[in-house]
Amino acid sequence: MAMPRGGLDERPILQVGATGHLGGLVLGELVARGKRVRALVRPGSDPSRLPNGVEIVRGDLLDPASLRAALTGTSAVVTSAIGYSQRREGDSLQTDREGNRNLVDAAKNAGVSRFVLLSILACDQAPDVPHFWAKKETEDYLSRQGMPFVSLRPGAFLYAPEGGYGQMIRQALEHGQVFGLTPEGTRITYISPKEVARAMALALDEPRALGQKIDLGSDRPLSGPEYAELIGKLLGRSMSLARMPGGRGGQSDDMMAMFRFFQTGKYVADTRQQAQLFGPVPRIEDAARDMLSALGLLSQR
Repeated sequence: MAMPRGGLDERPILQVGATGHLGGLVLGELVARGKRVRALVRPGSDPSRLPNGVEIVRGDLLDPASLRAALTGTSAVVTSAIGYSQRREGDSLQTDREGNRNLVDAAKNAGVSRFVLLSILACDQAPDVPHFWAKKETEDYLSRQGMPFVSLRPGAFLYAPEGGYGQMIRQALEHGQVFGLTPEGTRITYISPKEVARAMALALDEPRALGQKIDLGSDRPLSGPEYAELIGKLLGRSMSLARMPGGRGGQSDDMMAMFRFFQTGKYVADTRQQAQLFGPVPRIEDAARDMLSALGLLSQR
């Protein structure tokens, strides 16, 4: 495909997942870097919070025809879309499996130059965690299809989600409790979504990232007690560990499998490549401070 005059590729980037929490942060990073963005928005989703200048196209990962139309004339794809979280009625792992394969096929047929995938840390070591393994399968499919890609594998997000789960986290913190994911002696990697968004935007242009599966994390992993101690220092009070609420159903089974995987000690990022490609690895204190500020529990300094 011919490049525009001047040698710069000014075709838009197709962003998938822009209306989600992380997707909104990614969109902000792309716009701040002067990128033209075309956002794929599902029918029924509200795009009104997307900034002016972002082109909106309607489509769905499970509708291949809509993807072909959305990708026409684009230069690259960046996707943070997921189905396993069941953010909307009807969401499922089908999006993470079939939907992502549809997107890869459409991107290859459109001749885009790069596909940036939001994956998951250690996904290739967790066959018993369905949504982890779905990411590994998508990475494999990108490779088999010969699609130029970058796969970013972040650790556990430290953020303040909207809705009931965010309220549950806030109430627990107000009562001196932290939802710990690991016992003493078993550490996992945490990261701020802001850093993930920054890396996703940078991965579009970083030549050394092409073809890589890159761990993302903060400067050090934490055990459950260490996480509680960190939150306590930031809030200026003693915090105790609380168990994550359980549940029934497919999603909860998936999440419980994830928590069991955390106990293996394999969910720890090797951040050396992250530092080489995207700059200094952020401190875990900064990620925790961002989360607490977003919950209204810590004044921004």
